[in-house]
Amino acid sequence: MAENKLAKRGLGRGLSALMADIDVAAGPSGGESIKPSKDRTLIPIEQITANPDQPRRAFDPDALRELAESLKSRGVLQPLIVRPHPKDSDLFQIVAGERRWRAAQMAQLHELPVIIRDFSDNEVLEVAIIENIQRADLNSIEEASSFRQLMDRFGHTQERLAEALNKSRSHIANLLRLLNLPDQVQELVKDGKLSAGHARALITAPDPLGLAKKVIEKGLSVRETEDLVRKLNQSGSEAPKEQRKQPEKDADTRALESDLGAHLRMKVSINHAGAKGGQITISYKDLDQLDKLCQILGS
Repeated sequence: MAENKLAKRGLGRGLSALMADIDVAAGPSGGESIKPSKDRTLIPIEQITANPDQPRRAFDPDALRELAESLKSRGVLQPLIVRPHPKDSDLFQIVAGERRWRAAQMAQLHELPVIIRDFSDNEVLEVAIIENIQRADLNSIEEASSFRQLMDRFGHTQERLAEALNKSRSHIANLLRLLNLPDQVQELVKDGKLSAGHARALITAPDPLGLAKKVIEKGLSVRETEDLVRKLNQSGSEAPKEQRKQPEKDADTRALESDLGAHLRMKVSINHAGAKGGQITISYKDLDQLDKLCQILGS
């Protein structure tokens, strides 16, 4: 397999890694002034098409309208990154900047500044994921899913992501643990009904979905949610009988379960018996997951 060009440049040094030949500095009035480069050119907007594999599907209409008004008055200061369309030599496909392209259409602009790069399909996907992570309006589940994509598809580690994206490893690890929650709880986070702090507190709960509904209904704070989960784990009052017989696991063990579960995308249980060793139990939902697990263990 050819070495990934993005890895050579350094993952996610912002999209500035891809736009190193553009000098963006504060102008006299505090706005941006852009120094054109030989790679920067103007392309008719009708020759630019979206990337069908763009991970981001939802674009807030109000935010797009606001951006469109800005583009009308100030123009497009930051060029889009495009590549020659893989199937039509007369077109260009967006690598980064689809939001600006959509807003430019609303602003009825006729051409856009672009930088043309020759990226493979994998590189296009990786850049799109990185661009989405760098946006401030991603919810925690979307951000965690983006991290997971970069790890699963491109082999990046938590440490590499933390360094490249200028985030702490604990931030990335905590978000990845959210993917261990039931899908219904993740949807509550996506819909804004449950905060990431609440969701993190529910990771070790015996009944995350039931408790999530209780948290929303009673308007519990994150601290109150943490206290409730702690009490339930100590008493086992709402846990199955087989769970009540097990001693409470320490925070390090639970964190390791979450890390392994997030990596495998399966439920992992660790029962450590001190010097006597212990057991790791991995639960799979179907034969596809079992096949994936066998491949991971075999490699």
